[in-house]
Amino acid sequence: MAPLSNAPFPLDAEAAELIARAAGGLPPNADDQMLSLLHEIIAQRKLTALFQPIVRMRNGEILGYEGLIRGPSNTPLHSPLALFKVARTHNLSVQMEYLCRHIVLTRFAQSGLPGNLFLNVTPGALMQPEAIQGETLRYLENLGVNPQRIIIELTENEPTYDYALLRNAVMHYRDMGFQIAIDDLGEGFSSLRLWSELQPEYVKIDMHFVQGINNDPMKLQFVRSIQEIAEKSGSIVIAEGIESQAELLTIRDLGIACGQGYHIARPMAEPPVSIPEDVTKPLRRDKVPLAANKYGPGKRSATVFKLLRETQYVTPEITNDHVYDMFVNDPQLQALPVVSNGLPIGLINRYSMVERFARLYGRELYGKKSCAFFMDPNPILTEQDTSLQDLSNLLVQAESHHLSNGFIITDRGQYVGLGTGHDLLREITQMQIDAARHANPLTQLPGNVPINDHIEYLLQSGVEFCICYCDLDHFKPFNDVYGYRKGDDMIQLTGRILQQGCDPHHDFIGHIGGDDFLIMFQSEDWERRCRNMLDNFTAQSSAFYYDEDRERGGYFSEDRQGNRVQHPLVSISLGAVKIEPAQYSSPHQIASAATRAKKQAKKTQGNSLFIERRIPVVFSWALNDS
Repeated sequence: MAPLSNAPFPLDAEAAELIARAAGGLPPNADDQMLSLLHEIIAQRKLTALFQPIVRMRNGEILGYEGLIRGPSNTPLHSPLALFKVARTHNLSVQMEYLCRHIVLTRFAQSGLPGNLFLNVTPGALMQPEAIQGETLRYLENLGVNPQRIIIELTENEPTYDYALLRNAVMHYRDMGFQIAIDDLGEGFSSLRLWSELQPEYVKIDMHFVQGINNDPMKLQFVRSIQEIAEKSGSIVIAEGIESQAELLTIRDLGIACGQGYHIARPMAEPPVSIPEDVTKPLRRDKVPLAANKYGPGKRSATVFKLLRETQYVTPEITNDHVYDMFVNDPQLQALPVVSNGLPIGLINRYSMVERFARLYGRELYGKKSCAFFMDPNPILTEQDTSLQDLSNLLVQAESHHLSNGFIITDRGQYVGLGTGHDLLREITQMQIDAARHANPLTQLPGNVPINDHIEYLLQSGVEFCICYCDLDHFKPFNDVYGYRKGDDMIQLTGRILQQGCDPHHDFIGHIGGDDFLIMFQSEDWERRCRNMLDNFTAQSSAFYYDEDRERGGYFSEDRQGNRVQHPLVSISLGAVKIEPAQYSSPHQIASAATRAKKQAKKTQGNSLFIERRIPVVFSWALNDS
């Protein structure tokens, strides 16, 4: 929950009342006045909804908003702490909570804000009979808000003892489409036990452990431990109370998925739909380019270091006569780097040097001069951890002589050795052969090995992406009726449509086998691309059928008992799952989530797209009671 005021030491209602009495600010019958004011607030709905953005730490995109509440301004019950303190004193807390919930939901629907709404609910209110019977769900339906956009944020104001009852209530809400978050982890009565029992989709770290984290090793370790548990449990962590850029960047570097706080945006009645550039710019990290990973994702050895040759070098003080003698005495020596104080400053090519010395009076004119006189002062320099594909692209764009000259390899700018164009060409060729060996023979798209490698690559890169499982419906009877040749044509058409719908720079498509495909989207408009794929498949696949089959919307075949059965036209089902950084730990878990989404998509007749909005739990764990 976000900070409720700018006061350095927020007071609860009881403490505020005692101070006010001592200062003569409250009359003797203040309790009656408080109750009267509370009744007036409830009867006239005198509450204001505020919303504080929650952003993705990867790029500053708004995930959703936490709904907050304020009482009437310039009254003792403006603060929610005071408001609920008085409500509890007079046994009106459940009624007050329902009113707050309705006001927040109504304002959220009216405002048209993007993303999700984090709705504060106490465990006690969650287990009320009215709540379990679907009162909130009916209210959402009247407002036209999808329950999948609502995250029930459990906040504690008293201990939770009946975990079994609460767990059953949470399961009931999940069945209705809601997601669950636990507020203020690390503070309160039983937040760690709640995490273990409820396995929520979101966990919010209490602001105490976030504020000043950049200067506090204990807080840093606490948050790091929470993130490690979250990676195992499938929960997404939200850091609350971020009040400085230093805290923001520390949280991001720990791999925390989301954050909120005054540095990002304050609670407002009309909050922004995007975060200012000065906040989001430090967060953004580029997407993983496919080109750097084209010939075998995840293969750490495919870097310039693999081409490193530790060869001799010369300094600028060495004369051209000496360099010429080195070339004459070593026929295998093709180039000599020129290095000064550990830094490469040029490259001397064998044939250029020999050709110049062969000219009339060449050696007499230049022999005693510095070898820097004949060097190329602008050779190709590359760090040893550069990918081979990046180096290849660099050489292609450079002048042709650099390929024959070779390139100087450095480690943080310091000279370490030399590489040749021949070695680079050999490695790239071998990588292409390896990639072709793992391609599907029918579509020439990457097969299972590159698919798993690329998922692993995305996981290691810590980027957000969407995995989409693509499967043809009713394909087997089509193959039986129209023949395997037409069936192969249908699969190839599907592969082309999916590939054309992807961004070639960021989206990876693979062919698992048969009529199954997987796409890893990094494109932010992936949902629009999926819907375009469905439309294009509908338009282009119609040419595969006989006119009469196309007109009736299906075709006939005989089953094993000889009965004539009509089958619908082939359609395509897409099951998509958004993958948050650190949410999954293996390609197998991600592929399983995509398979479940695909099965849901296939339950809809015709071309369909199912998007898994809820966060599946991928690992069960529990904390000891001790």
